[in-house]
Amino acid sequence: MQGLVSIITPSFNSEKFIADTIRSVQSQTYVDWEMIIVDDCSSDATSQIVQQIASTDTRIKFYQLQKNAGAGVARQQAIEMAQGRWIAFLDSDDLWKPEKLQKQIEFMQSRNLPFTFSFYDCIDEAGKALNKQVRAPQKLKYYQLFFCNFVGNLTGIYDTQFFGKIPISSIRKRQDWMVWLTVLKKIRTAQTVAESLAFYRIRQDSISASKIKLLEHNFNVYRQFHGYNVFVSMLCMLGFLFVQLIIKPRYIKKLNE
Repeated sequence: MQGLVSIITPSFNSEKFIADTIRSVQSQTYVDWEMIIVDDCSSDATSQIVQQIASTDTRIKFYQLQKNAGAGVARQQAIEMAQGRWIAFLDSDDLWKPEKLQKQIEFMQSRNLPFTFSFYDCIDEAGKALNKQVRAPQKLKYYQLFFCNFVGNLTGIYDTQFFGKIPISSIRKRQDWMVWLTVLKKIRTAQTVAESLAFYRIRQDSISASKIKLLEHNFNVYRQFHGYNVFVSMLCMLGFLFVQLIIKPRYIKKLNE
C-alpha cells in the first residue's frame, strides 16, 4: 500500500458540514493523503472553519477562487495543484468511512486497476441514516455509464500514472459524469468495490434536488461532451430515462429490510 492520495474538495457555503467532512478524512486509516479544498466564494463561515482546521494539519490545503465560478472550476484548480499519484473526490458535505482509502487503494493495487469506485449510504442534512444504499454493477461497462452515472463522485479514485490528470469541465453540473466517461472510454470496464465506503448527504437545496434541472444538465452532457445534435441527444435522453427509472432503482437497497 503506497502512494499519495490527492483529495479534491470544492466548497461553497458549507459551514454546516465542512468540519465533519474534513474530520472524516482525518480519521482515515490510510494516512498518506493531501486534501485540497478550493472555495467558490462562500458568503458564510466556510473559509474560516477550513483555515482554522488547516492551521493544525499541514495535509489540508485551502484556496479561494476570485469569483464564483462553480464546482467544476474549483475542482479543476484543485486538480492542477494536486501532487498525488491517486486522485479522489469528496464534496464538502459528504463523508468517508474510516477505512475508505485503505480498502480502495489496496483493492486497486492488488488487482492493478487504474480506477475504482464503491457503494455508498445516504444520510439526510442532519447526518441521520436514511437506510438507503446506492450500489452499482460489479463490472461497469462504458455503455451502462453512457446512459446513467452509476459512479458516486465521493467514491471514485483514479491513477494519474495511467490517465494523467483528467481535466474537469467548467459547466455547473455533471462534470463528474464526464470524468468517468473519459475513464471508461479508455478502460471500457471498471471494477466496483462491492461495499459501502462513504456517506452521501441528500440536501434539499442542492441542484440535484431538482429533477427538471437534472434532466437539463444530463441533456447538456450529450450535447457538449459527446457533441451530438439535438435530435440524437433527445434519443439518448430517452435511453437515460429508461435506465434511470427502470434499471437504476434495482441497485438501490433499503438497509433495514
